[in-house]
Parts: sequence; C-alpha cells; structure tokens
Amino acid sequence: MPLLAEVVDAVVGVDTHRDTHQVEIALPNGAPIAVTTISNDTTGYAELLAWIVDHAPGPRLAVSIEGTRSYGIGLARAAAAAGMVVLECEQPHRKTRRGKGKSDPIDAHLAVLAALRLDADRLPTSRADGDREALRILLTARQELTTSSTAQTNRLRALLLAGDDTDRQLARGRLSEATLSGLARRRPPREASREQAVRHAEIRRLTLALREAARELKANRAQLQTIVNDIVPGLTDRRGIGPVSAAQAIVSFSHPGRCRNDAAFAALGGASPLPASSGRTVRHRLNRGGDRALNRALHTIALTRMRSCPTTQAYVARRTAQGKNPKEIRRCLKRYIARQLYRTLTTAMTPATEVS
Repeated sequence: MPLLAEVVDAVVGVDTHRDTHQVEIALPNGAPIAVTTISNDTTGYAELLAWIVDHAPGPRLAVSIEGTRSYGIGLARAAAAAGMVVLECEQPHRKTRRGKGKSDPIDAHLAVLAALRLDADRLPTSRADGDREALRILLTARQELTTSSTAQTNRLRALLLAGDDTDRQLARGRLSEATLSGLARRRPPREASREQAVRHAEIRRLTLALREAARELKANRAQLQTIVNDIVPGLTDRRGIGPVSAAQAIVSFSHPGRCRNDAAFAALGGASPLPASSGRTVRHRLNRGGDRALNRALHTIALTRMRSCPTTQAYVARRTAQGKNPKEIRRCLKRYIARQLYRTLTTAMTPATEVS
C-alpha cells in the first residue's frame, strides 16, 4: 500500500486563520520548497494557485488544509475547483508539537508532514458541498431549535408548578398542541396580583414560543425529507430510518470515497467494536469515539427497530440467550446498521458512469 509521498510531486500545507493563511509547498521527502502568506479572500486564493503553479516541481499535487469546514472552507473550494486533491488536516496534537514549538510556519509544515504519512488509498478528502451542505445547515438549525424548545419547556413547567392545582396538573402531563393552545388563550384573573400577572404573561410568552418552534421543526423535517429523497430515494422507507437520521447519515458519509469501506464508516460513527478482552474473558466494548452525531442516529435507528421490527426482536432474543447484555446487543445492531447504510449510500450516490 503506497504512501502519499510515493505518488505526488509535491504537497502544499496550509495553516488557516480568520484573515490570512500560512502556506508551505514541500517535496515528497518533506523538504520545504517555498513558503508564503495569503489573505483569506478570493484574491488570496487566486494568488496562491498561481504561486503553486510557479513552485510545483510536477503536476501531481495534494493540498493539506487545516479547517476545511471553518476558516479554510473558501480555499478548499478554490483548490478543488482547480482540480487539486484537497485533504482534511487535523490540528496537531501536543505530542506532535513536542520539541517543535508553535508558530504559523511550523503548523503549515506539520500539515505537510501529516499528509505525506497518509496511505494513498485512504486519503481524508474534503467533505462535499451542495445538497449535503444544505442538510448540514438544516440539522444544525434543528439542533438549535430542539435545545431552545427543551429549555423553554422546562421553564414553562416550572412556572405552572408554582400556580394553582389546575396549573400543577398541566405541568405533570404532556404539553400537547391542545394544552399549549389553551394556555395561550387563557386570560389572567380580574384582580390578579403583580406576581400573578407577570407569571401569566411569561407563561403565555413561552407557550407562543413553543408553538412557533413546533411549526419550525415540522417545516425543518419536511425540508430534510425532500432533500433526502432527492439524494437517496427510498432511504426513509427502511424500517427505523426517519428524515433526521437519514440526513445525518448522508452528512457524515458526505460522498463515495470518503470512507474506504463499511468498517471505516462504522468507525467514523463510533459503532466499530473495540477489543476489551482479558484472561479468559473475550469480549468487545462500545466505541466512544468518532462522529457522535452519526452515532446518535445509528442509536436511534437501532432502538426503533428493537421496538417495532420482528426480525430485530428475534435477533435480540437470540443474542440475549447467548449471554449478551443489552449494551453489547445494541453495539452489534449499530454495526449492522452502519454496514447497511454504507452500502445503500454508496450505491445511490455513486454516479452511473463510475458504476458502469
């Protein structure tokens, strides 16, 4: 399995910042050729592309960028549009920095060295834009709406608990649309004290905010469903896979080639088994690393299938009889779901020309 250093003529390392980027171009052996600093705008990207052409010893180039979805997103798009291989570079760990110090030129050189050590067929390519980015934006908005709604719900229940018996009964139950509508229409007593008036006004404000958030979440789910159907038709028809889980799987998967196989995709989602054996005990444990948002989506799909899928329920019963505990069974299910999702997404998102 060749390293990237064996198949390129040069590597460009970029340490990104808000206003400027530090850039180094180096030979496959890591020896620097030249360094430069560019502005983080379209003009700077054009200058960098021309600078790379002037200093590159050959046409086979790879650009290793730190923060391809943050400060380096503009440069990553410009380099990809120019036909260059763009790689995601993680920030150097403290162990990597030991004995080297910290500066922008040093970080650019570390980005070069990190790329040169990669396997040529396991490159961490930059994540895709387009519909995938639209899904990411919608998921981020949904998370914000959900977090805000949870906080508002807790505050509303606390205010209701401080009221009379009717309010305390409402606080103990489900805050359905009918309940919220009733609270929004309710008027304060005629001779209400200042405390009662303020509590009533705050209850009404939170009620209206929760109703609006519910409408926004419903619209958000509909948008997710539409985009998921366009990218992978029929994905949400599979048992346990809803629009939100499907959207997260697509966002994490990004594009065919980002994960080399289903095992890599499972590792990305924290669903790969980790050995935890000792002596006579032979077992595997949960993987607490990886993309936790993807892991949460796999977990949701697994729990849904355990509740409603006869085939999954039969599997759970069989594994329980074999001595597996619930955590181990869920881990096995999540690994299977990751394999199933990887194969479905790869088939649906691979262009027809590549398949043929």
